[in-house]
Amino acid sequence: MPQPKVKPHLRREPVPDRKVALVLGGGGLKGFAHIGVLAALQEKGIKPTVVAGTSIGSLICAAQAAGMPIDDMTDHAKSLRRRDLFRLNRLGMILERSHAPSIYQGDPLRDVLASIVGDTMFEDLGTTLLVNTVDLQRGSPVVWGLPGLRDVSVLDAVYASCALPGFYPPGEVGGRSCVDGGVVDNLPVGAASQGMDAVIAVDTGSSSLVTEREIARQGFTAIYMRAATTMMHALQLSPLEHWSGPPMILIRPRVSHIGWFSFSHTDELIDAGYRAAMEALEHFEGCLSSETGIFPRRAMRVSVEREKCIGCTICVALAPQVMEMDETGKAVPRMPVVDWSPADGDFVHHCPTYAIRAEPAESNGSANQPQSTEAKTPEEAEERLEAS
Repeated sequence: MPQPKVKPHLRREPVPDRKVALVLGGGGLKGFAHIGVLAALQEKGIKPTVVAGTSIGSLICAAQAAGMPIDDMTDHAKSLRRRDLFRLNRLGMILERSHAPSIYQGDPLRDVLASIVGDTMFEDLGTTLLVNTVDLQRGSPVVWGLPGLRDVSVLDAVYASCALPGFYPPGEVGGRSCVDGGVVDNLPVGAASQGMDAVIAVDTGSSSLVTEREIARQGFTAIYMRAATTMMHALQLSPLEHWSGPPMILIRPRVSHIGWFSFSHTDELIDAGYRAAMEALEHFEGCLSSETGIFPRRAMRVSVEREKCIGCTICVALAPQVMEMDETGKAVPRMPVVDWSPADGDFVHHCPTYAIRAEPAESNGSANQPQSTEAKTPEEAEERLEAS
């Protein structure tokens, strides 16, 4: 698939002089989609004031802050191989057994990061860079690059942010033992939004939890990453649901079908990021004119298949502003059409019988007519929700 190049004749005039924070979440190699997002931002003439990231998002933010061209980022992504990142810590596991810090060696990962980030300090960068980590000893988040946390190596911080616990040894940053910031916050919009007029956030790792039928048979790595994704997804819900900071464009590329450590989908991931960003950024001017909120917004039709509803009340507990129980003990929407951002509607996924559906209201041409098409399988229902 051809890469999304920035075409000179398509470049637009820069957006008004507004302070914009770009926040890139973690997600393993799914984070290659961030490169496509950067291409879209460049094409739209949007230059972030602050770039902030977790895990692979921090790596791509660091490359952006250091001035690396998008084509060079693409070349690095396409040349990466499994052996470059994953080398078993055999000696450690033999000698230290359960006391070994990780199943993989840290040096290969650090070497890959060094080839991209180089050896520089936060205060030497021309763009404000924030790298999200977790201090293991204190059990608290540490965002390197904030005031008072800049006199450290960018490489040290990015390594720690990419050090998924159990997979890689913790990283030492400024005398602290730190790991992947996704343990607490996979999308650090709160720290990045301070003093900003708008936020552009890109979620590649925890946005969608489609059903994985055979996950229990796929081995340690798959089970661990499934659990980590579920945890990150749950942790992210509350900050977005109660967002009161500057207006936010939330970009969620459709990459849920691709594994965290798949090396064979680089082109597809970059293209997915570019397409999702171009679609979401059509709403950027409207976002800037708002005081707060998450964009883009869309009218969605919520419905319940009564024969599938078992009356468990989970949907009401998770979304009392949208769902309620009727006199027969069945779940029903309070209003058939609701105004949603990409951060809304998570409760639909948690229905144990897949009785709830949410589809774009305009897909039928009339907000007053019932949907004429139904998902034939639970997986199809989930795909429709993600695509919307």
